[in-house]
Amino acid sequence: MTAPSQLGRILVVDDEAPIREMLAERLRLAGYDCRQAANAAAALEQFQQHPADLVITDLRMPGGSGMDLLAALQQHRSGAAVVLATAESDIQVAIDAMKQGAADYLLKPFQFEFVLAAIHRALEKTRLEREVENYRQHLEQMVAERTAQLQQAMRHIEATYDATLQALGAALDLRATEVAGHSLRVSLYTEEMAQRMGIAGEALRNVIRGAYLHDIGKLGIPDAILLKPGSLTPQERAVMESHVRIGYELVQRIEFLAIAAEIVHNHQERFDGRGYPRGLSGDAIPLPARIFAVADAFDAMTSDRPYRAALAFSVARAEICRESGRQFDPKVVQVFTSVPESRWDDLRQQAAAATAAAGTAPRLAPQPAAVPAAAARA
Repeated sequence: MTAPSQLGRILVVDDEAPIREMLAERLRLAGYDCRQAANAAAALEQFQQHPADLVITDLRMPGGSGMDLLAALQQHRSGAAVVLATAESDIQVAIDAMKQGAADYLLKPFQFEFVLAAIHRALEKTRLEREVENYRQHLEQMVAERTAQLQQAMRHIEATYDATLQALGAALDLRATEVAGHSLRVSLYTEEMAQRMGIAGEALRNVIRGAYLHDIGKLGIPDAILLKPGSLTPQERAVMESHVRIGYELVQRIEFLAIAAEIVHNHQERFDGRGYPRGLSGDAIPLPARIFAVADAFDAMTSDRPYRAALAFSVARAEICRESGRQFDPKVVQVFTSVPESRWDDLRQQAAAATAAAGTAPRLAPQPAAVPAAAARA
């Protein structure tokens, strides 16, 4: 004979002792581990001490119906299947109970072959439900593991991106040193205003990357022009202005920088259409480039240059406001003027500390981190 633990544990609940004891005995002989309870309260107490796989309960009992017991077991997430036993007049009630989670119903007086069939169906249903739940949990675990692996891979990719930007920035830093930290400062200033204008997530990362690499095209400008201390001739000016095209063509070939290349391409455009290389104006200039234009001018005016000392914040602010609607987008200027001077000072100090730190990786995401100086002639 099969051991009771292999067939299942059953709790029989009925206020009529002869019916309860008769059914329990038949089930024991059939190989089930069977216990009894006289009412719903006793059944719950019995269940807590000896959890069952299936509960057969009379529908109508004093002090708590089979429906009450069903609800209590469901509330406690017992996992046990519930089969209701009822008289013929209660069949519709039993069917309604099945809609609420009962596994099956039996008619009184019991026909034992029907009892065994109902038990088999209910236990098989419960077994399948548990298999589905176990499979779901296994899938969730697999998804969690795959997600962790994907996140690790993404971090590796981001580290590769960092190394790429660091190499590009270092290459530019070797070419021009008179404006050390410029690229980092303008990327921080651009980020500050971009966030205040609602740019976030991957779009913000692309803005930061584009601002950081805006002058990368100067790698293609001859030293005689790039490092010339005096004024440029018209011919030399034309060569210098070509750094926009050179930078754009370089950066757009790098897949993860393709969107960031738009700042590189448009960072010398003016709001009034008098910029280069395409003479775009107004909203035709991408918003990140319009934001960058203010950040770039602000840093140029407040940084020491070979030909003059840094201007005071108030002077730079007044000049940017004066150029609102001409060189700069008025909406961006409004955001710029809303930032406290102390915040600009904080960002400048952050850039200075990062520039002084050796081997610091570029900052690709909108979160505190360091980036090496990519010095450029603004």
